[in-house]
Amino acid sequence: MPVAPDPHFAFDSFADPHRLVTTQWLSANIGTHGLKIIEANDDTQLYDIGHVPGAIKLNCRRDLNNPITRDYIDGTRFTELMRAKGIERDDTVVIYGDRSNTQASHTAWIFTLFGHADVRLLDGGRAAWLSEERDTTFEPAHLGRSDYPAVHRDDAARAFRDDVLAHLGKPLIDVRTPAEYRGARTEPDDHHDAAAMRGGHVPGAANIPWTEALTSGGRFRSRGELDEVYRAVGERDEVMVYSHIGVRSSHTWFVLTHLLGRDNVRNYDGSWTEWGNTVRMPIVMGDEPGVVAADVVRGG
Repeated sequence: MPVAPDPHFAFDSFADPHRLVTTQWLSANIGTHGLKIIEANDDTQLYDIGHVPGAIKLNCRRDLNNPITRDYIDGTRFTELMRAKGIERDDTVVIYGDRSNTQASHTAWIFTLFGHADVRLLDGGRAAWLSEERDTTFEPAHLGRSDYPAVHRDDAARAFRDDVLAHLGKPLIDVRTPAEYRGARTEPDDHHDAAAMRGGHVPGAANIPWTEALTSGGRFRSRGELDEVYRAVGERDEVMVYSHIGVRSSHTWFVLTHLLGRDNVRNYDGSWTEWGNTVRMPIVMGDEPGVVAADVVRGG
Protein backbone atom coordinates (compact mmCIF):
# COMPACT_ATOMS: atom_id res chain seq x y z
CA MET A 1 0.00 0.00 0.00
CA PRO A 2 1.27 3.53 -0.73
CA VAL A 3 2.55 5.45 2.26
CA ALA A 4 1.04 8.84 3.17
CA PRO A 5 2.96 11.74 1.57
CA ASP A 6 5.31 14.05 3.39
CA PRO A 7 3.21 17.08 4.44
CA HIS A 8 6.20 19.43 4.67
CA PHE A 9 5.11 22.99 3.87
CA ALA A 10 8.09 23.60 1.54
CA PHE A 11 6.60 21.19 -1.00
CA ASP A 12 3.08 22.67 -1.05
CA SER A 13 3.62 24.89 -4.09
CA PHE A 14 5.03 22.12 -6.29
CA ALA A 15 2.80 20.49 -8.89
CA ASP A 16 3.30 17.02 -7.38
CA PRO A 17 4.35 17.67 -3.78
CA HIS A 18 4.12 13.98 -2.92
CA ARG A 19 7.12 13.29 -5.19
CA LEU A 20 9.53 14.62 -2.55
CA VAL A 21 10.26 13.60 1.03
CA THR A 22 12.40 15.22 3.71
CA THR A 23 15.04 13.52 5.79
CA GLN A 24 12.73 13.92 8.80
CA TRP A 25 9.88 12.10 7.05
CA LEU A 26 12.10 9.29 5.85
CA SER A 27 13.67 8.82 9.27
CA ALA A 28 10.23 8.60 10.88
CA ASN A 29 8.92 6.13 8.29
CA ILE A 30 11.77 3.59 8.13
CA GLY A 31 10.20 0.17 8.52
CA THR A 32 6.72 1.31 7.49
CA HIS A 33 4.80 -1.36 5.61
CA GLY A 34 4.70 -0.55 1.89
CA LEU A 35 7.81 1.67 1.93
CA LYS A 36 10.93 0.61 0.04
CA ILE A 37 14.09 2.72 0.09
CA ILE A 38 16.67 2.61 -2.71
CA GLU A 39 20.17 4.08 -2.72
CA ALA A 40 21.39 4.77 -6.27
CA ASN A 41 24.81 6.44 -6.48
CA ASP A 42 27.29 7.54 -9.12
CA ASP A 43 29.94 6.12 -6.78
CA THR A 44 28.56 2.62 -6.32
CA GLN A 45 30.90 1.86 -3.38
CA LEU A 46 29.32 4.47 -1.10
CA TYR A 47 26.48 2.16 -0.07
CA ASP A 48 28.99 -0.22 1.50
CA ILE A 49 30.43 2.41 3.84
CA GLY A 50 27.09 3.41 5.33
CA HIS A 51 23.52 3.84 4.08
CA VAL A 52 20.01 4.57 5.33
CA PRO A 53 18.79 1.60 7.41
CA GLY A 54 16.70 -0.70 5.25
CA ALA A 55 17.87 0.82 1.96
CA ILE A 56 18.35 -1.45 -1.03
CA LYS A 57 21.43 -0.95 -3.19
CA LEU A 58 20.73 -0.43 -6.87
CA ASN A 59 23.51 0.02 -9.41
CA CYS A 60 21.85 1.90 -12.26
CA ARG A 61 24.52 1.11 -14.86
CA ARG A 62 24.58 -2.59 -14.05
CA ASP A 63 21.01 -3.29 -13.00
CA LEU A 64 18.95 -1.07 -15.31
CA ASN A 65 21.00 -1.03 -18.51
CA ASN A 66 21.57 -3.60 -21.24
CA PRO A 67 25.28 -3.35 -22.13
CA ILE A 68 24.80 -5.19 -25.42
CA THR A 69 22.15 -2.91 -26.91
CA ARG A 70 23.20 0.16 -24.87
CA ASP A 71 19.55 0.58 -23.96
CA TYR A 72 17.54 0.06 -20.81
CA ILE A 73 16.46 -3.38 -19.73
CA ASP A 74 13.13 -4.69 -20.98
CA GLY A 75 10.01 -5.41 -18.98
CA THR A 76 10.94 -9.02 -18.28
CA ARG A 77 14.25 -8.06 -16.70
CA PHE A 78 12.73 -5.15 -14.77
CA THR A 79 10.05 -7.46 -13.37
CA GLU A 80 12.70 -9.95 -12.23
CA LEU A 81 14.81 -7.16 -10.74
CA MET A 82 11.86 -5.90 -8.68
CA ARG A 83 11.04 -9.41 -7.51
CA ALA A 84 14.67 -10.04 -6.53
CA LYS A 85 14.84 -6.74 -4.62
CA GLY A 86 11.59 -7.43 -2.77
CA ILE A 87 9.66 -4.47 -4.24
CA GLU A 88 5.91 -4.80 -4.78
CA ARG A 89 4.03 -3.00 -7.56
CA ASP A 90 2.04 -0.81 -5.15
CA ASP A 91 4.96 0.02 -2.86
CA THR A 92 6.05 3.59 -2.21
CA VAL A 93 9.64 3.76 -3.47
CA VAL A 94 11.90 6.49 -2.09
CA ILE A 95 15.19 6.89 -3.95
CA TYR A 96 18.24 8.87 -2.88
CA GLY A 97 21.90 9.07 -3.83
CA ASP A 98 25.08 11.07 -4.09
CA ARG A 99 25.81 14.13 -6.27
CA SER A 100 22.47 15.77 -5.45
CA ASN A 101 20.48 12.76 -6.61
CA THR A 102 21.78 12.53 -10.18
CA GLN A 103 21.61 8.73 -10.41
CA ALA A 104 18.64 8.71 -8.05
CA SER A 105 16.60 10.94 -10.35
CA HIS A 106 17.70 8.88 -13.35
CA THR A 107 16.56 5.74 -11.55
CA ALA A 108 13.23 7.38 -10.72
CA TRP A 109 12.81 8.31 -14.40
CA ILE A 110 13.48 4.72 -15.48
CA PHE A 111 10.91 3.48 -12.94
CA THR A 112 8.48 5.82 -14.68
CA LEU A 113 9.12 4.04 -17.98
CA PHE A 114 7.84 0.86 -16.36
CA GLY A 115 4.80 2.54 -14.85
CA HIS A 116 5.66 2.26 -11.17
CA ALA A 117 3.17 4.75 -9.76
CA ASP A 118 4.62 5.96 -6.46
CA VAL A 119 8.26 6.97 -6.80
CA ARG A 120 9.71 9.78 -4.68
CA LEU A 121 13.08 11.46 -4.18
CA LEU A 122 14.72 12.29 -0.86
CA ASP A 123 15.27 16.05 -1.08
CA GLY A 124 18.99 16.69 -0.67
CA GLY A 125 19.91 13.06 -1.23
CA ARG A 126 22.63 11.18 0.59
CA ALA A 127 24.53 14.34 1.54
CA ALA A 128 21.52 15.77 3.41
CA TRP A 129 21.07 12.56 5.37
CA LEU A 130 24.73 12.38 6.38
CA SER A 131 25.04 16.09 7.15
CA GLU A 132 22.32 15.72 9.78
CA GLU A 133 24.17 12.75 11.31
CA ARG A 134 21.17 10.49 10.94
CA ASP A 135 21.43 6.75 11.50
CA THR A 136 23.33 4.68 8.95
CA THR A 137 24.16 1.02 8.76
CA PHE A 138 26.66 -1.23 6.99
CA GLU A 139 24.15 -4.08 6.79
CA PRO A 140 22.64 -4.65 3.33
CA ALA A 141 18.87 -5.02 3.20
CA HIS A 142 17.50 -8.49 2.45
CA LEU A 143 13.78 -8.28 1.81
CA GLY A 144 12.97 -11.60 0.17
CA ARG A 145 11.29 -12.04 -3.18
CA SER A 146 8.16 -10.13 -4.14
CA ASP A 147 5.23 -10.90 -6.45
CA TYR A 148 5.85 -7.94 -8.76
CA PRO A 149 3.65 -8.45 -11.86
CA ALA A 150 4.95 -8.66 -15.41
CA VAL A 151 5.30 -5.19 -16.93
CA HIS A 152 6.34 -3.63 -20.22
CA ARG A 153 8.48 -0.57 -20.83
CA ASP A 154 6.68 2.51 -22.17
CA ASP A 155 9.09 4.94 -23.85
CA ALA A 156 6.67 7.88 -23.95
CA ALA A 157 8.95 9.94 -21.65
CA ARG A 158 11.93 9.35 -23.95
CA ALA A 159 13.11 11.25 -27.00
CA PHE A 160 15.25 9.57 -29.64
CA ARG A 161 17.72 11.10 -32.08
CA ASP A 162 15.23 11.43 -34.93
CA ASP A 163 12.74 13.01 -32.54
CA VAL A 164 15.32 15.66 -31.68
CA LEU A 165 16.09 16.28 -35.36
CA ALA A 166 12.38 16.85 -35.98
CA HIS A 167 12.25 19.09 -32.90
CA LEU A 168 14.98 21.53 -34.00
CA GLY A 169 13.76 25.08 -33.61
CA LYS A 170 11.51 24.15 -30.69
CA PRO A 171 12.27 24.23 -26.93
CA LEU A 172 15.36 22.15 -26.22
CA ILE A 173 17.41 22.35 -23.03
CA ASP A 174 21.06 21.31 -22.71
CA VAL A 175 21.57 20.73 -18.97
CA ARG A 176 25.36 20.25 -19.08
CA THR A 177 27.98 22.66 -17.84
CA PRO A 178 28.71 25.80 -19.89
CA ALA A 179 32.11 24.34 -20.87
CA GLU A 180 30.45 21.22 -22.31
CA TYR A 181 27.80 23.33 -24.02
CA ARG A 182 30.41 25.55 -25.71
CA GLY A 183 32.42 22.52 -26.82
CA ALA A 184 35.41 23.22 -24.59
CA ARG A 185 34.88 19.80 -23.01
CA THR A 186 33.85 16.60 -24.79
CA GLU A 187 33.30 14.56 -21.64
CA PRO A 188 31.78 15.23 -18.22
CA ASP A 189 34.05 15.31 -15.17
CA ASP A 190 32.78 11.99 -13.81
CA HIS A 191 32.40 9.92 -17.00
CA HIS A 192 35.72 9.93 -18.82
CA ASP A 193 34.74 6.64 -20.50
CA ALA A 194 31.86 8.38 -22.31
CA ALA A 195 33.71 10.99 -24.34
CA ALA A 196 32.22 12.28 -27.59
CA MET A 197 34.23 12.74 -30.77
CA ARG A 198 32.89 16.28 -31.15
CA GLY A 199 32.12 19.04 -28.70
CA GLY A 200 29.36 21.61 -28.80
CA HIS A 201 25.59 21.45 -28.54
CA VAL A 202 22.46 20.74 -30.56
CA PRO A 203 21.44 23.75 -32.69
CA GLY A 204 18.96 25.96 -30.89
CA ALA A 205 19.46 24.37 -27.49
CA ALA A 206 19.39 26.66 -24.47
CA ASN A 207 21.96 25.99 -21.77
CA ILE A 208 20.29 25.67 -18.35
CA PRO A 209 22.66 23.54 -16.22
CA TRP A 210 20.82 20.99 -14.08
CA THR A 211 22.40 22.44 -10.95
CA GLU A 212 20.41 25.66 -11.43
CA ALA A 213 17.45 23.81 -9.88
CA LEU A 214 19.33 23.33 -6.60
CA THR A 215 20.32 25.39 -3.61
CA SER A 216 23.93 25.44 -2.44
CA GLY A 217 22.97 22.66 -0.01
CA GLY A 218 21.78 20.37 -2.81
CA ARG A 219 18.05 20.65 -2.12
CA PHE A 220 15.50 21.80 -4.68
CA ARG A 221 14.87 25.52 -4.98
CA SER A 222 11.45 26.95 -4.18
CA ARG A 223 8.66 26.98 -6.76
CA GLY A 224 9.12 30.69 -7.40
CA GLU A 225 12.85 30.29 -7.97
CA LEU A 226 12.34 27.34 -10.31
CA ASP A 227 9.74 29.25 -12.30
CA GLU A 228 12.35 31.97 -12.77
CA VAL A 229 15.08 29.50 -13.81
CA TYR A 230 12.83 27.98 -16.49
CA ARG A 231 10.88 31.14 -17.38
CA ALA A 232 11.95 30.91 -21.04
CA VAL A 233 10.18 27.56 -21.45
CA GLY A 234 6.50 28.10 -22.19
CA GLU A 235 4.04 26.04 -20.19
CA ARG A 236 2.41 24.64 -23.32
CA ASP A 237 5.62 23.96 -25.20
CA GLU A 238 6.78 20.43 -25.82
CA VAL A 239 10.25 20.35 -24.27
CA MET A 240 13.17 17.99 -24.80
CA VAL A 241 16.10 17.84 -22.40
CA TYR A 242 19.50 16.24 -22.81
CA SER A 243 22.88 15.97 -21.10
CA HIS A 244 25.84 13.73 -21.88
CA ILE A 245 24.41 10.26 -21.24
CA GLY A 246 20.89 11.18 -20.12
CA VAL A 247 21.51 11.10 -16.37
CA ARG A 248 21.68 14.80 -15.49
CA SER A 249 18.83 15.51 -17.89
CA SER A 250 16.67 13.04 -15.93
CA HIS A 251 17.06 15.41 -12.99
CA THR A 252 15.79 18.33 -15.08
CA TRP A 253 12.97 16.13 -16.41
CA PHE A 254 11.94 15.47 -12.80
CA VAL A 255 11.94 19.20 -12.01
CA LEU A 256 9.93 20.22 -15.07
CA THR A 257 7.48 17.32 -14.81
CA HIS A 258 6.85 16.87 -11.11
CA LEU A 259 7.78 20.18 -9.53
CA LEU A 260 6.59 22.56 -12.26
CA GLY A 261 3.80 20.37 -13.63
CA ARG A 262 4.75 20.21 -17.30
CA ASP A 263 3.14 17.20 -18.98
CA ASN A 264 5.03 17.47 -22.27
CA VAL A 265 8.69 16.89 -21.36
CA ARG A 266 10.84 14.15 -22.85
CA ASN A 267 14.37 13.12 -21.95
CA TYR A 268 16.75 12.50 -24.87
CA ASP A 269 18.75 9.84 -23.07
CA GLY A 270 21.07 9.17 -26.02
CA SER A 271 22.18 12.74 -25.33
CA TRP A 272 25.54 14.15 -26.39
CA THR A 273 27.30 10.78 -26.43
CA GLU A 274 25.05 9.72 -29.29
CA TRP A 275 24.68 13.11 -31.01
CA GLY A 276 28.35 14.09 -30.86
CA ASN A 277 29.51 10.69 -32.11
CA THR A 278 27.07 10.44 -35.03
CA VAL A 279 28.30 11.36 -38.50
CA ARG A 280 26.76 14.51 -40.01
CA MET A 281 24.71 15.51 -36.98
CA PRO A 282 24.52 19.34 -36.91
CA ILE A 283 26.31 20.97 -34.00
CA VAL A 284 27.01 24.45 -32.68
CA MET A 285 30.26 25.55 -31.03
CA GLY A 286 30.50 28.39 -28.53
CA ASP A 287 27.65 30.24 -26.84
CA GLU A 288 25.64 31.20 -29.91
CA PRO A 289 22.73 28.70 -30.21
CA GLY A 290 21.80 29.41 -33.81
CA VAL A 291 24.86 28.83 -36.04
CA VAL A 292 25.93 25.32 -36.98
CA ALA A 293 29.68 24.91 -36.70
CA ALA A 294 32.00 22.79 -38.78
CA ASP A 295 32.77 19.39 -37.38
CA VAL A 296 35.55 19.35 -34.80
CA VAL A 297 37.05 15.90 -34.44
CA ARG A 298 38.56 15.20 -31.05
CA GLY A 299 42.16 14.12 -31.35
CA GLY A 300 42.70 15.12 -34.97
